[in-house]
Amino acid sequence: MIAYLKGIPFISGQILIIDVNGVGYGVKVTPQLLNSFGLQNNENTKETELYIYTHVKEEKLELYGFESDKEKDMFELVLGVSGVGPSIALNLVAAGPHQLIEAVQNAQVSFFSAVPRVGKKLAQKIIIELRGKLGELKSLDLGPKSPHYQEIYDALSSFGFDEQLIGETLGGLDIEELETKVAIKLAMKKLSSK
Repeated sequence: MIAYLKGIPFISGQILIIDVNGVGYGVKVTPQLLNSFGLQNNENTKETELYIYTHVKEEKLELYGFESDKEKDMFELVLGVSGVGPSIALNLVAAGPHQLIEAVQNAQVSFFSAVPRVGKKLAQKIIIELRGKLGELKSLDLGPKSPHYQEIYDALSSFGFDEQLIGETLGGLDIEELETKVAIKLAMKKLSSK
């Protein structure tokens, strides 16, 4: 099993190839990661590192690459849902870890069904199965919230509101554009009506 690659990247079609000491490994990555390399004429000489998920099925071997092991863990959790293949899992992870977690928490079927080959039934199944793994998703430490967000969250939590409801409510507000007091009042009003 290949778990990590470090080498010179270049793009061939929609595949990122990592040249490791003269051997080219074809790796499937998110479109964002593929574009982030910004390679021109395949003349990049800077090494890159990717965490790899090796997918083996019958006579097929595919490599999926991620910038961090935490992103790879997220991919593996999504892939663990029955009916979800690696292409669908990669597309869901590409949407962003925070958006994926919020979609599961808020049961946003439309988030999942927007991904090609994910219908309403599969979207519901993904939500149900990932809800049980949500503790694992939260433990991925996908980056700290802003101090502004944390201040508002802590204030609401001190009033005894449910943590999940706080997260859902703040997710529906553009709190970064609001003053702290205004955001707290708006959130309290919404939380009180739930």
